[in-house]
Amino acid sequence: MTSSSSRRSAAPSRNPRPGAQAHKPRAATGRQAVHLAPDSLGFALDQAAQAVGAVRAGAALPAALTSVFAALPADSATLARGAVQDIAYRTMRRLGLVDWLLRQRVSKAPPQPVANLMACALALLVDDAAKAAYAPFTVVDQAVRTVGAHREMAFAKGLVNAVLRGFLREREALLAAARADEVAHWNYPQWWIDATRAAWPGEWQAILAAGNTHGPLTLRVNARRTTVTDYLVRLQAANIDAVQIGDHAVRLAAPLPVDRIPGFMAGDVSVQDAGAQVAAQRMGVRDGMRVLDACAAPGGKSGHLLELADIDLIALESDAARAARIGENFERLGFAQDDPAHPLRRAQVVIGDAGETAAWYDGQPFDRILADVPCSASGIVRRHPDIRWLRRQGDIAALAREQRRIVAALWPLLKPGGELLYVTCSIFPEEGEAAARWFESSYPDAVRLDAPGQLLPTAGHAPSGEADGEVDNGAANKAQPDAAGNDADNADVPRRTADHDGFFYARFQKR
Repeated sequence: MTSSSSRRSAAPSRNPRPGAQAHKPRAATGRQAVHLAPDSLGFALDQAAQAVGAVRAGAALPAALTSVFAALPADSATLARGAVQDIAYRTMRRLGLVDWLLRQRVSKAPPQPVANLMACALALLVDDAAKAAYAPFTVVDQAVRTVGAHREMAFAKGLVNAVLRGFLREREALLAAARADEVAHWNYPQWWIDATRAAWPGEWQAILAAGNTHGPLTLRVNARRTTVTDYLVRLQAANIDAVQIGDHAVRLAAPLPVDRIPGFMAGDVSVQDAGAQVAAQRMGVRDGMRVLDACAAPGGKSGHLLELADIDLIALESDAARAARIGENFERLGFAQDDPAHPLRRAQVVIGDAGETAAWYDGQPFDRILADVPCSASGIVRRHPDIRWLRRQGDIAALAREQRRIVAALWPLLKPGGELLYVTCSIFPEEGEAAARWFESSYPDAVRLDAPGQLLPTAGHAPSGEADGEVDNGAANKAQPDAAGNDADNADVPRRTADHDGFFYARFQKR
């Protein structure tokens, strides 16, 4: 495996602002309350509140949590990691509600660290007691202790105690009142709710609700190593419940750390959402093809392509750190080195901007191009709940311009008769069907082929309306479900119970 040293900046798909460099969260303050045990709820609330504060300042939640844990002693980080992550993600999923509750209970906004701590505590208290992760009394007690353990926040002990206990006394009435406020009820910014309702008037509530669920742990079975049937037998022998939900997709009944998933470290399986697995399957790669994965990090789709055929693959990524993850994935899957037993297979990681091809393109055209372009990531908010709070309404138009720039630059690199697959993990038509129609009308040598179109996010069983989460987008997308619930013309689309994220797919052939 080789890589190019050339580098141009491109808008990463997870950035709060398109076209900007990834936000680097402020250096961790090292704020630790000396009287809080690392395995206590108070300690977890304290660290989660710091991560929430970093997200409010513009950091992505994974980066914020990494910064928080890096500031802790290794043993403390190990003890607290699970609880901190759970509370931080739970708070992101409920941020609209808890902020609304704070406004009802506090006449003057408290300092941000205090507000973030109360937000985390309220995120634990809004559940029914029977379903709550912690007893309400414990949450209140630990939140008050946490505030008191910090000299700069100790003045707010009485306020925190009054707000949290007051909420518990009036819980039912407050939660009922919150339903009248759309942001509090749905836990998305108002512009996001409005945009979803305008785009999908019959499905918008189901889409928003799906985004507030926890995404399942879905595996992609490596077709070079085993079959789905054989792997399910292997899981059953390990007492792990799972079900097949796609050609290569297996959904676990309960999530597991990757080191406990049979065969993961050996490359027998990878973690990949069922909706994302459609990409490689729809590419139709065959042995000997030259293929470009244009925005490849972290390498899941590239790995899947290499599992399906012996191809000459270039995995392109603009960010060097993210490009390193592609190499790590190739290493685990066994694709990092040339293999004499597979002389047609080559995996090359290149660092470069997909929209500035002169810096990295070698002049050899491609049979297939996968353009999984930077987008709002609005289709994957259940896995990344912070995205909804980081995005701004103006980002969608800016991202659409970036998507057009990239696809326009990639099209000349395709052979006549070759195919380009346009992909976004978005639910917004500006990044999906509108982009596909723009491309079709702008390039006379582009022929639109059949493709899944818009896959709306589903949770467990599909919402009402389009039963399998797929929405018809015109003549290029006329799939009809067969008796088994699969799409007769799009067999690679996840089944009705796939429980997948939101994606858009459009496929074009060059005349």
